[in-house]
Amino acid sequence: MNKENIIKHLNLGENHNIEFKSDCNNLNAIGNVVCAFLNTTGGYVICEMVEKGRIIDLDDTDAFIKNLEEFFWDNIHPKATIFCSKQKIGDKYTIVIEVPSGKDVPYAFHNNIYIHDGTHTKKADIDTIKDLVLRKQIEPERWERCFSLADINNDLSEKEIRSFIKAAKGKLQSNKIEVSDKISLLEKLSLVKYGRLTNGGDVLFGENPAIRYPQVRVQAVRFESDQTDDTYLDMKIYEGPLVSVLEEVFNFIKRNTPTISQFNKDSLFREDRPLYPWDAIREGLVNAFVHRDYSSFSGGIYVNVFKNRIEIKNSGRLPEGITPENLLDKGHISVLRNPDIAHVLYLHGLMEKLGRGSLLIKKACEENGTAPPQWIDDHFGVTLTIYSRFIHLEISLGNIPNTGGQVTPEVTPEVTPEVTPEIMRLLNIMQGEMSRKDLRTRMNLKDDEHFRKAYLLPAIEGNLIEMTIPNKPRSRNQKYRLTENGRVFLSKGQL
Repeated sequence: MNKENIIKHLNLGENHNIEFKSDCNNLNAIGNVVCAFLNTTGGYVICEMVEKGRIIDLDDTDAFIKNLEEFFWDNIHPKATIFCSKQKIGDKYTIVIEVPSGKDVPYAFHNNIYIHDGTHTKKADIDTIKDLVLRKQIEPERWERCFSLADINNDLSEKEIRSFIKAAKGKLQSNKIEVSDKISLLEKLSLVKYGRLTNGGDVLFGENPAIRYPQVRVQAVRFESDQTDDTYLDMKIYEGPLVSVLEEVFNFIKRNTPTISQFNKDSLFREDRPLYPWDAIREGLVNAFVHRDYSSFSGGIYVNVFKNRIEIKNSGRLPEGITPENLLDKGHISVLRNPDIAHVLYLHGLMEKLGRGSLLIKKACEENGTAPPQWIDDHFGVTLTIYSRFIHLEISLGNIPNTGGQVTPEVTPEVTPEVTPEIMRLLNIMQGEMSRKDLRTRMNLKDDEHFRKAYLLPAIEGNLIEMTIPNKPRSRNQKYRLTENGRVFLSKGQL
C-alpha cells in the first residue's frame, strides 16, 4: 500500500506532519522523528508492520506496541507519553504513532535534540535550542496547565482517583506509571506541578471544581416539545469531577428518552429499541467535554433533550480547517484544546486518539436507523444534533409522561411527507419568521444555491414552510416561517 492510499484511508490532512517508515525495527530512526515532532508541532509516524524483513503477526502486535511505547518512555527526556495503535488500511495493517506537540521542550532522544523542518528530521543546533527554550518561557500557558486554587491535600476526590486507576491500570502499566502514590501519578499526567494541582487536575479529580470555576457546570434540560422556549419537564445542573459529571449527564439523557416497543417478525415477543444511538450520544458528550473552552466564564456545555432530537452545545469551536460539512465524510487529526484532559479520558477508555469521533457518531446513527447527525459551528460554539428514529419509523409519539424512567409510547402508522435530513435540519432551526440569509447563517452554509435547492425549495414544496410575502418571492423583505402542517409535523415528534 502506497503513501497516498494510507493518507486517504487514515484521513490525515495535508497540512499535518506525517512521516512514513517501512520497517518498525529501526527504532533509532523512529525515535529521532518522535523527538523532532515533540519539539515542533507534533505529528504522526506511520509504520508498515514489518520487523527485520518479516510481516509482524497480528497476534504479536499488542506486545510489539507495548514494547514500542516503553522504548519511547525510557529513551526520551523529559518523559513524554507517546501513543501507538494498530490501524487497518484496506486489507493490511499499519502501526500509527501519535506524537503531541510537547509542552516541556526541548526534548532529547539518546541525549540529542531533534527538530522537524518541513519533511526532514535533523539535529538542533545551538541557536535552535536557544529558540526552543525561549519559546517555552514566553508562550502563554494553556488554561488546563495553569495552577488551580484548589488545596491539593483537601480538595482531591479519592473516589475519583481510585475509579480512574481501576479503569486505566493496564494502560498506565504499559507506560511504567506507578499508581501507588496518587500525587506522583498526577505529576506523571501533568496534572500536578511543584506540588500544586493544575486546572486540568482540578476539573478531572477535584471534589467540586465548580466552587472555584463556575463555568465547568453542565446544564441539562428536557423540554416538553421541540422548542427551547417551551415548558421544560426536567432540568439539572451538574457539578463535580469531570468523568462523574459526564456519566450523570448521560444518564439524564437516557432517563428522559423513551424506548420503542416493536414486535420482531421472527418472534412473538416485543423488542425494546432506543430512540437514539447511545454510542453516538456518549461520543458526542466526550467530545464536548474534551474540546470545550474552560477558560471562558460565559461558556459551558448545555444538553437539550427534545421530543425529536438531542442537542449538545459546547462553547469551544471547531479546529481550523475542520468544517461541519467534512466531519461526516472524513476523519481528522485531533487538534485538542485540552490535551491533558483528553489524555486522562483516553486512559480511562472513554475516547480514541485519532480524531475519529465524528465518524463513530455517524456510524452509530446509521446502525440505529437514525438520520445523519448535524454539526453547527457559530459564535456560540459547536452544536451537535442527533435525531430520533421517528423520521425513519414514521410513527406518531404522544406526550411522554414525566415518570423518570423508560416508557413505551403508543406506536401507530401514519402517512408523513418525505423529509430529507436537509429539510429536517431546516425545520428544527426555524424560529418565528427568518430571512434566507439568517437561515443560511444559522446552519453555517455558504453556498446559497445549494441551500435553495437542497433545503428551501423542498421544504416549501412539501408545505412545511412558507413565504411571508408569497406574491413577491424575490422581495428584499422576504422571510420564511413554518406552515401549520410543519408545526403539526414537529409537534408529533416526526423529526
